[in-house]
Formats: sequence, structure tokens, C-alpha cells
Amino acid sequence: MEGGEFHTRVCRVEEYKFRVSFNNKIEDIYTDEPEPLGKGEYPNAGKLLAAAVGNCLCASLVFCMEKSHAEVPNISAEVSAKLERNEHGRFRITHMSVNMFPQFEDAARFDRCRQVFEDFCIVTQSVRAGIPVDVQIYPVKKS
Repeated sequence: MEGGEFHTRVCRVEEYKFRVSFNNKIEDIYTDEPEPLGKGEYPNAGKLLAAAVGNCLCASLVFCMEKSHAEVPNISAEVSAKLERNEHGRFRITHMSVNMFPQFEDAARFDRCRQVFEDFCIVTQSVRAGIPVDVQIYPVKKS
């Protein structure tokens, strides 16, 4: 992957429902605000941000393990985001916690990747510039 730009288009469908388009090769997704603003039928932007952090961390750990010639047959993450009002009474995401559950066989290679993979996660490191993001890993050894 090289540096550059990417573009995303967000278009209002109705009320607080939006269609998000990435490009012609990727299917559009929808977002919606929770009630009482929207109908809550789709994730809102905050939930997509949490999903992006979790996805990026999982992909970074898998990439590191694969570069180390070790398998990760399964991995999942649970992301919690804390929503609080700031000094002006506006809601902000003030903290994120990520619990990761990777499955692996090679403990030595996992230990090395555990030390470095977060630094390669574009989304998490970008978010950390403004929001603290804590990451916990709960390995699941392959049986």
C-alpha cells in the first residue's frame, strides 16, 4: 500500500438515513442515527468509527502474523466507545476500548507481533491523535 487519497461519498436518502458510496467496486452501505432523530435501522457514524478501529487492528495483527509465516485461523474484536458531553454540552467519543480474540498456534511469533502490530494500524493511530484508544488482546489458542 502506498500513500495517496481515497474518496467516500455520503448522500442523504431521507431524514437521518444516508447512503455511503466508496467506488463502483464496493457495495454501498447505509447509516442512520438512533431514535429519536433517526430510525436506528443502520449503524451511525460513531459505530462505523468503532468498527473501523476494530477492523484495522485485526487486519494489522493478521498481516504481522502472516509476514512472520504464522497463521491466524480466526480473529475477532469487540469495541466499546464511551460517549460523554464536553464542556459545551456536545456529545463526543472520549474513549475507546478494544478486546481482541486472535486464534494462533505459534506463541513466539504472536508475542513479537503483539509488540508491534498496533503501530501499523492506520485508523487506530489516526484516531489516537484525538481519542485515547486502549487495546486488550485475549488470545484463543487453536486446538
